[in-house]
Amino acid sequence: MRAGPLRHHCAIHKAEQITRPGGGRVESWTELVKVWAEITLPSGRVAVAADQLTAEIIAEIRIRYRTDISAGMRIIHKSTTYKVEAALADNDQTMLRLLCSNVVNP
Repeated sequence: MRAGPLRHHCAIHKAEQITRPGGGRVESWTELVKVWAEITLPSGRVAVAADQLTAEIIAEIRIRYRTDISAGMRIIHKSTTYKVEAALADNDQTMLRLLCSNVVNP
């Protein structure tokens, strides 16, 4: 038995603002849903920012079509956290293509 292309089990998280008892708000990440995904081989690049070398991993993640996924959410697969930069649906609205970048300190 072969695994299909959607063989990576991932968790999708969204940001929520939580009000503190003393006032103010803090951003917290809560799990929205777990999905099966296809993660293509990420590409990477090294750039100079603030006189330091920073590495960025860029990946394309495909999941079944959902209406509740948007840019700014996070996808966690094993120990890697990705930030969704764009969510693009195909013409038939059967698959959702997520263009992601890595999150250095999740």
